[in-house]
Amino acid sequence: MNHNTPLKFIVIDNDRKLHEIYRNYFESYLEYSLTAIYTTAQEALYDYERTFPDVIFCEVTLPGVAGIEAIKLFRKKDSDVKVIMMSTNNAFELVKKTFKNGANGFITKPISERSLYNALDSIKIEGTTISNDIASKIIAKFQRKSRHFFSERENQVIDYLCQGATYKTIAEKLFVTASAVNFHVQNIYLKLDVNSKSEALTKLQELERI
Repeated sequence: MNHNTPLKFIVIDNDRKLHEIYRNYFESYLEYSLTAIYTTAQEALYDYERTFPDVIFCEVTLPGVAGIEAIKLFRKKDSDVKVIMMSTNNAFELVKKTFKNGANGFITKPISERSLYNALDSIKIEGTTISNDIASKIIAKFQRKSRHFFSERENQVIDYLCQGATYKTIAEKLFVTASAVNFHVQNIYLKLDVNSKSEALTKLQELERI
């Protein structure tokens, strides 16, 4: 993936009411290019040679070929393509299943312009992406150590993350900046032997007995 050229991506979402919203989100961005929007995986596969995207945003629940099943079909077209799954259902077992099937990311719907943009940034820089609510689930699953292992502030951040709070909300609750919250989250990852979201996702794929 060339970091200097615009990232091409497609969206597969069977909710047609959202298609115009997706288009509007990215009208003003030069570094990312929304190439096409589809309602089924079959349409995207048929049109693949024309679009040849760097990133695919794919709804988990689709008519015909389901989103999770489509991951391996997209990889047959291009082994390097990044696939980000989307769903209103963020159950841990579903998230784990998508990564076991080769997804590079998972974001929870409803999706805002900022969450889409952040996901693309994360894919471009780290190669993976997860929304904050999923990150909190991973932290909760990896939290094997006693609470005294973390600082008081880190324990506060963990508590809020496990409640599904966003970085912005945590920052407001703790009267700190969002970047400070991100700093604490990185320290939590390190103490859990999970150095990044990328490594967390790799470990997530290996968790069979959670």
